[in-house]
Amino acid sequence: MTTYAPKVSNAWNLFTYVMFTIAAVMMAGGIWSLEASFSAKGYYAMSALMLVYTTAALSKALRDKEEADRIYNKLEDARTERLLAEASGKTSL
Repeated sequence: MTTYAPKVSNAWNLFTYVMFTIAAVMMAGGIWSLEASFSAKGYYAMSALMLVYTTAALSKALRDKEEADRIYNKLEDARTERLLAEASGKTSL
């Protein structure tokens, strides 16, 4: 059974944070300079914040599901190995 090792570098994490910051500043600047009423700007700002939140929540939900599946698969692998060991005559692992 192999162990899971995430393949995320510090450079990728830094790139992600920098790109998020740039996108947030660009969105705020776009909303600020928009020629619309204050309530329309507020609507767009709330929509942007909701989009950021739901993107983060969706990413977390997908990651949690993948991790749960990985743990479940490890348990199933251990059970299978134990059954195979018992069937082959070995009593301990």
